[in-house]
Amino acid sequence: MLSLCSLYAANNDANAYLTSAEAAEAPAPEEPKPPTPPPPPPKEPTSAPVELFVEDKNDTSVTIIWSQPENIGPSGLDGYTIEICKDGTEDWKAVNEDLQKSCRYVIKNQTTGDRLKIRVVAVNAGGRSPPVALAEPVLVKEVADRPKVRLPRFLRQRYVAHVGDKINLTIPFTGKPKPVVTWTKNGAALDTKRVNIRSTDRDSILFIRAAEREDSGVYEMCVKVEDFEDKASLTLQIVELPGPPASVKIVDTWGFNVALEWTPPTDNGNTEITGYTIQKADKKTGDWFTVLEHYHRLNATISDLIMGNTYKFRVFSENKCGISEGAAATKEEAKILKTGIEYKPPEYQEHDFSEAPKFTTNLSDRATTVGYSTKLLCSVRGFPKPKIIWMKNQMIIGDDPKYRQICVQGICSLEIRKPGNFDGGVYSCRAKNDHGEVTISCKLEVKLLHEGEKNFLKFK
Repeated sequence: MLSLCSLYAANNDANAYLTSAEAAEAPAPEEPKPPTPPPPPPKEPTSAPVELFVEDKNDTSVTIIWSQPENIGPSGLDGYTIEICKDGTEDWKAVNEDLQKSCRYVIKNQTTGDRLKIRVVAVNAGGRSPPVALAEPVLVKEVADRPKVRLPRFLRQRYVAHVGDKINLTIPFTGKPKPVVTWTKNGAALDTKRVNIRSTDRDSILFIRAAEREDSGVYEMCVKVEDFEDKASLTLQIVELPGPPASVKIVDTWGFNVALEWTPPTDNGNTEITGYTIQKADKKTGDWFTVLEHYHRLNATISDLIMGNTYKFRVFSENKCGISEGAAATKEEAKILKTGIEYKPPEYQEHDFSEAPKFTTNLSDRATTVGYSTKLLCSVRGFPKPKIIWMKNQMIIGDDPKYRQICVQGICSLEIRKPGNFDGGVYSCRAKNDHGEVTISCKLEVKLLHEGEKNFLKFK
């Protein structure tokens, strides 16, 4: 029994040894590998550009525009290659060294008269797209367009400006190739010292720095392309104030009325006379008064004149610029007399208004506080006008800047600006003229501020 147990134990020990040995000899398990990413999609070119057509052309270049492809794809779009070849051949050549980013290109340095086939190819990492080509070859030549002057509406009527104004008129035109622009004035060449012309591909500018009356006239602009031309004219009128009427005279005088006649001015300011202004002046005063404005006739009757007065008359001319600077005046005078009555003015003895100075309001004693300006007031009369002299303690104040002296229509004032402790005293006002003099006085007391008032002002 003991021996069987020993054998069983020994067998278990042997099996355990074999198991540990096999475990030691077995390889370690492999770590799991990440999944293999799918292969990238193949790079593909875009679809063909669309809507290719000619925008403009001239004798040496052709301008084309197009739209980007409808399908661009994941590879994007790097740019475009523009290719040309002459009609009748298939020798396509790229005209741009670098890829064109925008959808517009000017094909330059071409020979006039050549017929070109043009196509555009989109390029990306996937390669070239199918090309888009023009349906017909393009003839390299300026598109002839008959010239046309586009005269602005405000220039279709007479253009009026004042002397000295700056004239700057822009007249647009169309036509291809660039039209040749010429200007004339009244059928003759322009005076380039007075008029400057600046022309571009689209318009022409007529410029006069400071207009004068001799710049008035009919200006004609002509644009010409090959055998075609178009013309437009504008009328420029430079105006200024008119001169006075050539003459004016008194035709008749009766009752309280005077009849006048005058002739138009010799210089109308380069525009029509729109009216006249008539003025009268009494010989006694010499003051002119307007009796008629914007009057259109060359004769007028002036009524409601005052009996016994003698009058002169003058007439101004008017145009759209305004009234003339000078006037034509009557050489003779018109005296208004009532028939059968001779007026004898009464004789008056001149009144003597001379008077010695006299104060109508006296000075009053005043009290003020240090630092607070105050005024002394009085009133005086006299003829001739009295001279006013202010004094302090019998000393003339004069032009001391501390004091401000004013005397208007007999009201006299003396302002003491921010008085101090020593500005108190007796102030006097003396009035003097050729007929006498008079003096009045008052006392001014200047008080110190109390401590409470000082604190209050400081706090305030």
